[in-house]
Amino acid sequence: MGRLLPLLALADLALMVVALIDCLSAEEFEIRALPRIAWVFIILLFSPVGGIAWFVAGRPDRTAAAAGPPRERGWQPGGGFPEPERPPRDLAPDDDPEFLRQLDARNRQEDADRLRAWEADLRRRERELRQRQERPAEEPPADPKG
Repeated sequence: MGRLLPLLALADLALMVVALIDCLSAEEFEIRALPRIAWVFIILLFSPVGGIAWFVAGRPDRTAAAAGPPRERGWQPGGGFPEPERPPRDLAPDDDPEFLRQLDARNRQEDADRLRAWEADLRRRERELRQRQERPAEEPPADPKG
């Protein structure tokens, strides 16, 4: 009996973990009898009866869902679509080649405009600096003490 008790405890723990994972991975609308949160509490609080109850009364009936053809079941994630029936999907901006081309062209234009503005500013500053350097040679500086 002493060897059987740890084995039963391990089986109870395994049943609880498997039932919890199955409950949490099932779609909310497929769960039978009770809401998901109620099933989680039942599985956790009433071990091992809660896990057994989940598999008997709460688990989605996967055999009925898989029995019909895909059109009767509706689309399921990972089920795939034949190419003509594939729903249109919106591309994210960073996946859309046309958007990326437009963005690249706009960035190049902005960079070119910014560079022209910097060059014009640099020319203006150089002109002002030359004018300041030429003025003192023509006019003696005024004496501030007066």
